[in-house]
Amino acid sequence: MTSDAVSADKEIKKSGRQLSPEQAAAAAMVGEARERGLALTGPDGLLKLFTKNVLETALNEEMTEHLGHEKNRAELDRESTEVCLS
Repeated sequence: MTSDAVSADKEIKKSGRQLSPEQAAAAAMVGEARERGLALTGPDGLLKLFTKNVLETALNEEMTEHLGHEKNRAELDRESTEVCLS
């Protein structure tokens, strides 16, 4: 853990405040990014990468729910609505 993360952890313990699971996960990710020398903001920063991954995951889940199956996992005997362009 970095000194910033340790300091923040100590401050939370002093105040008696508990982190939510989301806050704890975010604090761990920030600490890990800092240890690896990854910027928190900017074109290759943690925030951009995290936002990209969250959006892609959410969109994939929505598509799975809409289709009723995971990508490329449709039942073989289903009726196809493909249009053949020739």
